[in-house]
Amino acid sequence: MPLPRIARTRSGHVWGETWRLGVALLFGLAIWASVQVQLDDLGIDPRFGKDWLLVDLAVGIALTVLLLWRRRWPLLVALVTTVVSGCSSVGIGASVVALVSLATRRRWRELALVAPFWMAAGWVHAVVYPTEPEAVTLTNVVIGALSYAVSVAIGWAVGERRAFVASLHERALTAEREQAMRVVQAQLAERARIAREMHDVLAHRISLVAMHSGALTYRTDLTPAEVAATAEIVRDSANRALTELRAVLGVLRDVPGDPTGTNGSSSLPQPPQPTLCDLDGLVADATTAGERVLLERSGALDGVPDQVSRNAYRIVQECLTNARKHAPGALVRVVVTTAPEQGSTDHAVRVVVRNPVPAGRASSTVDDVGATGGADRRAGLVATGAGLGLLGLTERAVLAGGELTYGPDRAGDFVVRARLPWSG
Repeated sequence: MPLPRIARTRSGHVWGETWRLGVALLFGLAIWASVQVQLDDLGIDPRFGKDWLLVDLAVGIALTVLLLWRRRWPLLVALVTTVVSGCSSVGIGASVVALVSLATRRRWRELALVAPFWMAAGWVHAVVYPTEPEAVTLTNVVIGALSYAVSVAIGWAVGERRAFVASLHERALTAEREQAMRVVQAQLAERARIAREMHDVLAHRISLVAMHSGALTYRTDLTPAEVAATAEIVRDSANRALTELRAVLGVLRDVPGDPTGTNGSSSLPQPPQPTLCDLDGLVADATTAGERVLLERSGALDGVPDQVSRNAYRIVQECLTNARKHAPGALVRVVVTTAPEQGSTDHAVRVVVRNPVPAGRASSTVDDVGATGGADRRAGLVATGAGLGLLGLTERAVLAGGELTYGPDRAGDFVVRARLPWSG
């Protein structure tokens, strides 16, 4: 499997090819000159005559140019340069570079295929240039074997280094991709958290504003005192919504380690987030808005962690908001239990919210509420939700390590059950 190539500039590629071909040619010319000096000292000519030295030079230059295709056809170029170098001293440099390039692939079968041709080329070269009495000597065999081993070792080391650099490059790319994915996931998680907090803070208050402002539009028989009282409820709900929204935005803008508030958050302490201890106030607000709520609690709240208590409060708040939207006037029963179940030692908050489903409604959408009856008419005064409240509650419970289920039971009531555990 070919290694991934790291991108290089065109000038870098040209320079890399130039110096490699230059080294091959200079090495071949050095051998060519050495052979010529030895022949002159012995007073003999090459086997094909004196002019063969010029042919040798031309063939060597051609083999050097052939190295340009060694990356496309490494085995073929290595075989051709090895075989022809037996007749060309200048081509020996090209054959060495081709063998080193082939060894960078680290394939033993290809290297084993070239080995016999390499040894044979050395014997042929000794015949073409008889600088020694015998063509096949122990010295020639050792030199041929060592030159082959050194060339393969150099190429193998270069291949190992290229593989290591490629692996580092791939790791860097993988790390960048994973970091980008983590950033995207963090952004999505933060957006979901902001949306969930916004929904928790605004849905309850805005539903009160919508219902009472709608009542002022439809009820023309109200006395001035009743109109003033309703308007006061609308104003109070809107102010509380703004206050809670401001608190949430302050928390979202808060930068750790910046107590001065220079990054947009107030330096004043933020009000605490509501917990199960604030259920009485939540029920009182719902009752003031005309909702019928029955709250039952069992167990102590002291040992419940703040995070679990806040999640349980938000679940009750969302359930009351949904009941006010989809079952106006119905009795909503809220049961909050913090004591362990009989025979169990686990620590968990259990929340059960139950309200009757209005007769004749096949679903819990506001649009399905009939136009008969004062309670049904009040449902039209409440803005239709996006249907994401229960999904958000389920996600909140799951993220807290608990569970939440909802739906109608056999008695015809719509029931929301939540369990939020914590470590004891």
